[in-house]
Amino acid sequence: MTRGSVAARGESPTLAWGLIVAGAVGLVASAVLLVERIRLAADSAYVPSCSLNPVLSCGSVMESSQASLLGFPNPILGVAAFPVVLTTGAALVAGGRFARWYWTGLQLGVTAGLALVGWLMFQSLYRINALCPYCMAVWVVVVPTFLYVTLRNLEQGVLGARAARSRWTRVAREWHAPALLLVLLGALALIGVRFWTYWSTLL
Repeated sequence: MTRGSVAARGESPTLAWGLIVAGAVGLVASAVLLVERIRLAADSAYVPSCSLNPVLSCGSVMESSQASLLGFPNPILGVAAFPVVLTTGAALVAGGRFARWYWTGLQLGVTAGLALVGWLMFQSLYRINALCPYCMAVWVVVVPTFLYVTLRNLEQGVLGARAARSRWTRVAREWHAPALLLVLLGALALIGVRFWTYWSTLL
């Protein structure tokens, strides 16, 4: 299936391939986190591979209560959810089409994912006081996944005909790239400011 044929069905090739990349990165990061969490649970003296310094410390994050929000390790959510994202992208590239209810369900999923990532980022910065590199990889792919799935659903009328015709949808279509860059730079700024005391010692 070529890029042209994907676009001919009204689907963005960029969205399709973006979902594949985001799903793959998120799945790998979540799987590695889960393996590390299991090893830490089996041996309290184990030092996770992503515990690099006092700030970039997966161990500190994994041992926090926030790391098991629903009573089990958070990475399990990623291991379950990212294959759906990956498969959706692969199906689009292969010529698949999905019903409106599927896109509605995916919208609910990516929205929940964004809310969870936002909460976990706040907890990491201001409660746990440590960052997990693999977690941050998940943050980086969840944000654009939410943005572009939402933009697609707005344009295709999944979120209502009125939303598809709205001025905000047109603005989002025109400014999606700068908006994404601004969000990611904002996150980097928060991380830089929050842990500046440590970063400054490395200069």
